[in-house]
Amino acid sequence: MKHTKKNAIARQPGISTGHPAQLVIGLTVWCVWFVVVYGSQAVACKLAAPDPIVGAFNPINLMLGLITLLIALGLAWGAKTCWRSTGSSASATALNTRQAWFIARIAAGLYAVSAIATFIVLWPLLVLPPCV
Repeated sequence: MKHTKKNAIARQPGISTGHPAQLVIGLTVWCVWFVVVYGSQAVACKLAAPDPIVGAFNPINLMLGLITLLIALGLAWGAKTCWRSTGSSASATALNTRQAWFIARIAAGLYAVSAIATFIVLWPLLVLPPCV
């Protein structure tokens, strides 16, 4: 049995960009990230506080900064994926209703807002010592 390109697009794993769950995934990821970053910073400061003289470039901030950067890039990728799905030729099969198109567009905006909020919170990790 041959698989055409149309079938390959329709059989991609995961949640489609027009699924209503896309509306909450970005902000949920941001919320969980926010709690984990500041919670783990508090625990790390309690267990192994770095010397304040070292400043912002210490193991705690570097690890939290790396995690933050990865999450922000993932959210940006989600925004790009949702936005592109509404304008590609595959959107005729993947997003066959106006509702799915609308959900994908709004989800792209919510992913973008989540990515921007993550980048904004990354700034203090880069300039402030964590345990002061």
